[in-house]
Amino acid sequence: MKIGYPCINLTIGCKGDRTFRLKSYSEERLKDTVENNLTCFSKMLNYNIERNILFFRITSDLVPFASHPVCKYNWQDEFKDKFTAIGNLIKKNDIRISMHPDQFIVLNSLDLKIVNRSIDELEYHAQILNLLNLDNTAKIQLHVGGVYKDKQKSLNRFAANFNKLSNNIKKRIVIENDDKSYSVKDCLKLYKVIAIPILFDYYHHQIINNKEKLLDVLNDVKKTWNKNDGIPMVDYSSQKPNERRGSHAEYIDIKDFSLFLSKTYPFDFDIMLEIKDKEKSALKAVELLKKDKRFIQKDEKNG
Repeated sequence: MKIGYPCINLTIGCKGDRTFRLKSYSEERLKDTVENNLTCFSKMLNYNIERNILFFRITSDLVPFASHPVCKYNWQDEFKDKFTAIGNLIKKNDIRISMHPDQFIVLNSLDLKIVNRSIDELEYHAQILNLLNLDNTAKIQLHVGGVYKDKQKSLNRFAANFNKLSNNIKKRIVIENDDKSYSVKDCLKLYKVIAIPILFDYYHHQIINNKEKLLDVLNDVKKTWNKNDGIPMVDYSSQKPNERRGSHAEYIDIKDFSLFLSKTYPFDFDIMLEIKDKEKSALKAVELLKKDKRFIQKDEKNG
């Protein structure tokens, strides 16, 4: 079991998601921005390694406008050596990596232009993971998308569009249950058609479910992950007090997180904390997990 947080670190004073406006685009601007983002990415990883935070979600903004037609610059070759070095750092320290494109990536959209843009963006995400030379345990997580007044047709459309993807993307994609439309049960329907792993979002499942027992759900989800996919990934968060249902917490609720760990035992999975204070909550989770047999600390792995 590994603990992680998404995209940026709030402590080191260096974020890896710097971007700029499209009207300001130039190759020089892009090059400077990517150089900054990769440097910050490396610093975040080193910070995490020292603190046993060995799961990390890479920002989609690592290379701004990479999938946009305006980008003709060969950033892949320009930064190949830097990607290789960061990938070596990741592999040396056995860090689990994921990516999560934003809500505008909708593979089951009724609009073909949106589908095509989504595929271009997924290709970019897959390129990042390939440039890092990471194996198939590094995943790109997606929501199923919209319902468009007919859930079954929308599931079928996702499956049809998934089958059109390159193998480069297919081997990376996992689907996540959401908090508005698609439950784990819906995701399992897709798995039966296209054998796509399911990333279990615990907080979303609390909002939308079919009254299944948690251990039954985890067992069903686990079966969707093959050996080459690595152990399952799980997203964890909790409700932000006094906010609308579905608002993610600012800080980790240690009592709720402890309950989550006890309720899911003995299932082993890597946990992404979708909590707004990022590494601060991850540090608290690591401290708590020192008592959990599933959590292997870095010094134990090395010796």
